[in-house]
Amino acid sequence: MAKKDRPATPSEDETSDTIVTRDSNGATLSDGDSVQVIKDLKVKGTSATLKRGTLVKNIRLTGDPDLIECNADKIKGLVLRTEFLKKL
Repeated sequence: MAKKDRPATPSEDETSDTIVTRDSNGATLSDGDSVQVIKDLKVKGTSATLKRGTLVKNIRLTGDPDLIECNADKIKGLVLRTEFLKKL
C-alpha cells in the first residue's frame, strides 16, 4: 500500500501569534492611540456615564483583541470594548 501524503503543517516561524486590535471601523489600534466613544456607555460600579464623543487618550492594549484599557475623565482603570470606539 502506498503511504498517503499528509498536508504540510506550518513551522513555528510561519505561524503568527500577533494579536491585531481593531476599532469599530476596522482601523488598527496600538498602544498610546487616542480613541473616541461612539455610543453612551454606562460604567459598571459607578454612577458615571461615558457620553458619545468622549475622547480617551493613551490607550493600552490587552491580550484580548476585543478589549482595551484606559483612563477617562474621573474614571481610572477602565476596560472598554473596541466595538464602541473609533480611532482618531
